Amino acid sequence: MIYPLSGLLIGAAIGAWRAKANGGKPLDMLQWGAAFGIALGLVGLFVLIFVERSLL
Repeated sequence: MIYPLSGLLIGAAIGAWRAKANGGKPLDMLQWGAAFGIALGLVGLFVLIFVERSLL
């Protein structure tokens, strides 16, 4: 259960950092953080499904 949550948090941090590095305003940082968070949260969800299925 930790994989999607950590993917979400890491993705949000990466997205906000990239927006800030490109000179983005706070709303840009929120948008990029949300997009990266959703994307890496989905990757974490698939990793969780793969791990749970392979252990049975």
